[in-house]
Amino acid sequence: MTYVVTDACIRCKYMDCVEVCPVDCFYEGENMLVINPSECIDCGVCEPECPAEAILPDTESNLEQWLELNTTFSAQWPNVTRKLDQTPPDADAMKGVENKYEQFFSAEPGKGD
Repeated sequence: MTYVVTDACIRCKYMDCVEVCPVDCFYEGENMLVINPSECIDCGVCEPECPAEAILPDTESNLEQWLELNTTFSAQWPNVTRKLDQTPPDADAMKGVENKYEQFFSAEPGKGD
């Protein structure tokens, strides 16, 4: 089992999860984060820290797309090991918006740290 970041993170990117991760398995895109599934130790401390409720265990149904996306982009985006002040100004308004992947996903990397 591993944890994956879903589209609820897109344009929210609060980064509270990064702060508690003991193995630094988060990677930063322009407008979301992903988890490297091979680095994740399945501790689960990140899941309750996410204000957008974007982190789920891959044992939940219908997360295959997100496992693939996390795997792909964690190999391309820079590692982020601490909470940075990069939360988008409209993050609270974007919380709970449906179908964010289709509307807002960006494959561009973030800055990392």
